[in-house]
Amino acid sequence: MKMFKNDNAFTGLEAAIVLIAFIVVAAVFSYVILGAGFFTTQKSQEVVHSGVAQASSSLELIGDVYGIKKSGTNMIDTLEFTVGLTAGGSVVDLSKTTLTYSDATSYYTLSKAADGPAELADMTWQISARKPGTGLTGDVVEAGQQYVLRAKLSPAIDVNHKFTLEIKPPTGATFAISRTTPPQIDNLNLLY
Repeated sequence: MKMFKNDNAFTGLEAAIVLIAFIVVAAVFSYVILGAGFFTTQKSQEVVHSGVAQASSSLELIGDVYGIKKSGTNMIDTLEFTVGLTAGGSVVDLSKTTLTYSDATSYYTLSKAADGPAELADMTWQISARKPGTGLTGDVVEAGQQYVLRAKLSPAIDVNHKFTLEIKPPTGATFAISRTTPPQIDNLNLLY
């Protein structure tokens, strides 16, 4: 029998080194994959939380919406209503909030006017009162506070007129108030 000398044998030590190298590479690869998965999960969670914050409105209507008759006419030119925070809602800065009016024939944005009892110009709105108490100042609605808002429409609206007033806070969903004027206009009218 003829024996050949061959030094190309694969020893147990070499096999162990190759096996360990495969295990290390697999461990590093799985660590990278798991890290990417955790990162993706965290990003998805952030998207869900910001989506919920954007989709939910922090403001709610408290009480009724009133229409004030324009003097010398049989039309409503001023709306008055009270807003506050929803349960668990985050604070809302009214100085950065936009009000828009729309009906079947018109759409416009009302600009914010100075607060107080001063007469409003057409297409403006103001904070006419803050509750509770008279010591409240500023435009930030916080938990337990209520703000009475007044909006001056132009042109004035008549009987059985359907309209929508949208309150758009800087963050969160738009809050829409849809109402219809009554069939008879009095000095102060409850809008339904």
